[in-house]
Amino acid sequence: MLKNAEIIKKNESKPQVIQLFSQTDIQKFVDLYNALPITKNNKIQKVIKKRWLQNYNKELDNFYLDKLKSVLGDFKMDNLKTEDGLDIFGLFQESHLPLKLHVDSGFYEENVVYKQTLVPLSPYGETVIYKNRWYGKSTSFTVDKEELSIANEKVIGKNLVSDSHNKMFGDKKFNEEDHYNFLKHENIDNLKGLEIEKVYKWKVGEILIFDRTHLHSSSCNIKTKKLGLTSFTKK
Repeated sequence: MLKNAEIIKKNESKPQVIQLFSQTDIQKFVDLYNALPITKNNKIQKVIKKRWLQNYNKELDNFYLDKLKSVLGDFKMDNLKTEDGLDIFGLFQESHLPLKLHVDSGFYEENVVYKQTLVPLSPYGETVIYKNRWYGKSTSFTVDKEELSIANEKVIGKNLVSDSHNKMFGDKKFNEEDHYNFLKHENIDNLKGLEIEKVYKWKVGEILIFDRTHLHSSSCNIKTKKLGLTSFTKK
């Protein structure tokens, strides 16, 4: 359980989408992505991850931070740090398969987690945000017995794996139409008790903002691959 859950709840709000970036801005982000070293190339999940490392483009660093402040107000970055102790500004993810149900609520119980943002860098993709919230550490949710049998490693930066959401949110069957339209990559039993808050259809130039306590996933609708930039913040 996050120690400051009651404070976190006071900062929560509904997901919102804002037009924030020009096509030129987006191209600069893509150019940075291409220049950065690969952090992780998971060939099983078919996702390439790159951390936004400071000082590759200082002007772009400052521009991005100023844009985030304009929509989020006061915040601190919460994207882990480099080996030199510098904040990472975000995580670029090139995904060839949809991400499954999870929550990005952080790895430290004492943090007052705030908003996370998604900036689409490719024109096609969908993100599913659920009404359900989680006030524990970052977790990937599954009812797959094989996945659950793998012991959770106590490693900072690695999600826990749990089926506790099934017990927490009840046994109501997930909407079958929503499952067919958006979530065919998920076992429908893994979605019991969940209800969709928003399906965000990616649009280049926009930013999606939502609480880090929201359960979320990709939709199953993906064309070859998609590229997005995600940042995590705290108070």
